[in-house]
Amino acid sequence: MINAKKIEEIAKQVTDSIPAGLKDFANEMEDKTKVVLQRKLSQLDVVTREEFDVQTQVLIKTRAKLTDLEEKVAALEAKLTAE
Repeated sequence: MINAKKIEEIAKQVTDSIPAGLKDFANEMEDKTKVVLQRKLSQLDVVTREEFDVQTQVLIKTRAKLTDLEEKVAALEAKLTAE
């Protein structure tokens, strides 16, 4: 089994051995990438997870009501054809 603490130690050693200039470059690239992604994501027509979940619940309720109404219509049609 792999020891998670040992992996963290190795990762820290590797990170510590990277030259400062390269670390700064990586941090700058990360920041710029975040800015670009946030800008592009804000341009998309998307909804939040909360809004999606609310709409999912509305759809479930609507489907249940539709099924109920379909059953009532079918019962009324059967009643009309029986007469």
